[in-house]
Amino acid sequence: MSKERARRRAERLAVLEREKAVRARKVARRQRRRVLVKRLTPRIGRPGRIYRRSRGQRIGIVLVPLLATAAVWLLVPDVALRVVLTIVIVMALPALVVLILGKRP
Repeated sequence: MSKERARRRAERLAVLEREKAVRARKVARRQRRRVLVKRLTPRIGRPGRIYRRSRGQRIGIVLVPLLATAAVWLLVPDVALRVVLTIVIVMALPALVVLILGKRP
């Protein structure tokens, strides 16, 4: 009787060990997958790296050149001059943003 109990207990322990090993492999695999995904996904919003402007400044940066371009296309009759002035607006925009708003808050 005690040999039978010992055998059954050994079988139960063997099954538990197998299940434990399977669980450990799954956990390790999940961990490796998480590390890989974390390494491959780009990091967004690193503080201190990219200066963020306020919402009003960003709206102004978009709206003012659009209004200037609309004014050029409505008020200037020559198409070639319209294109040149539009290119000038686009090329001068980064410099004007830095001059008017500055690099830092």
